[in-house]
Amino acid sequence: MANECANFGADLHLELRGPRLRAGLMDALREAVRTGRLEAGTRLPSSRTLAADLGMARNTVADAYAELVAEGWLTARQGSGTVVARRAEPRTAVRPPPVSSPVLSPTRPAAPAHNLRAGTPDLASFPRAEWLKAYRRALTDAPNEAFGYGDSRGRIELRTALADYLARARGVHARPERIVICAGFVHGLLLMGQVLRNRGVRNVAVESYGLGLHAGLLTGAGLGIPVLPFDERGTRVEELSDPGEYGEGEALVSAGAVLMTAAHQFPLGGALPPDRRAAVVDWARASGGFVLEDDYDGEFRYDRQPVGALQGLDPERVVYLGTASKSLAPGLRLAWMVLPESLAGEVAATKGAVDWTSSAPDQLAFAEFLRSGAYDRHVRAMRLRYRRRRDQLVAAVAAHSPDTRVSGIAAGLHAVLALPPGTEQAVLRSAAWHGLAVQGVNQFRRPTVPPTLDGLVVGYATPPDSAWNSALQSLCRVLP
Repeated sequence: MANECANFGADLHLELRGPRLRAGLMDALREAVRTGRLEAGTRLPSSRTLAADLGMARNTVADAYAELVAEGWLTARQGSGTVVARRAEPRTAVRPPPVSSPVLSPTRPAAPAHNLRAGTPDLASFPRAEWLKAYRRALTDAPNEAFGYGDSRGRIELRTALADYLARARGVHARPERIVICAGFVHGLLLMGQVLRNRGVRNVAVESYGLGLHAGLLTGAGLGIPVLPFDERGTRVEELSDPGEYGEGEALVSAGAVLMTAAHQFPLGGALPPDRRAAVVDWARASGGFVLEDDYDGEFRYDRQPVGALQGLDPERVVYLGTASKSLAPGLRLAWMVLPESLAGEVAATKGAVDWTSSAPDQLAFAEFLRSGAYDRHVRAMRLRYRRRRDQLVAAVAAHSPDTRVSGIAAGLHAVLALPPGTEQAVLRSAAWHGLAVQGVNQFRRPTVPPTLDGLVVGYATPPDSAWNSALQSLCRVLP
């Protein structure tokens, strides 16, 4: 049966014109080759199969094939079937003239040679062999219904494995029925924005520094985004209930939720102090609001004990959002929300009746990856790798530019290098000239926040080992 199916060849869409079947078939095949719809090397269906598809005699198709072979349009070999001839290039296609290479300005580099942008892990270290093992085991054990549309909350196997892992590793109080799998943090935030707006929430407070994409998703959901002020201890969450003379006080008081990176503020790097962690949870309890906790790199801690998730202080007022994008790879499109009981049903309903977003086999593989201990082993290995990178970065900056302060280094995949006031844009221009892709602190500053900090946000996870030393040298060359 396998050999018989192998002889079927490709499905063809052919429009036959005129009363003469053989001539019409030959014209249609020539046109398909001439226009490039059938590329050189394409294997055609057997004469029997194509005759059945077109409702004509097999001899008619065989004769048409034979004549096109004689004309050079097709080739046929015993045991190999009939294929479009290699020399049968599209004959009437208009080819664009060759594009000359642009003359590069002597003041502009062609493209970055090194990527030190924050937010991307070392993709070359994705554990392919272990993931493949987990995938095979998951597919072998998967029930048939796993290949259907599925529960909108995600596969129960993954939600169960995540509940165990998050409780153990991040101090999250989770039950499988309160977890919703989503296709990345952005997808989860989109769902939360819709749910909050449907509940009548008008404003979601945000931190002074963060990703503009996240703020844009909230405003796109019709929500205001008043900004919490920032000081040397981090986000001033007390402004939610006692704004004093702060300019956005009225909007903050009416906020129904706050979006935070409490364990490792992005991008500045500090952890929210214990008194402010308690204060924001107290605000949520008193106001009936919610804290949206973005735990984007919770697994990567270096010089201190891990900071547990804020969600552990009050699972009914904190929405925990986590992702595999930093620990494994963003291409997996796997993230999760651990929801208060009052929100779990609404979020699942907003996501839809079925799970359209995350592949069930990928979810099953990740569940197996968690249960087998492969995820813990991978995270430990990457933690050591990233710590070495971090230490090398700190040492190189200290040697080349001893007055440059490096902060935000106790955790995560990036560091912040302080710059003299007013120099950030000049340093970024110099970095571009040296082929270095890096970001400035003010790229992450909310528009209403005064520009009081200058610095570089340096992601140290992305460059391959072969380019890491060169990337460090380029970075040091641009520092004042």
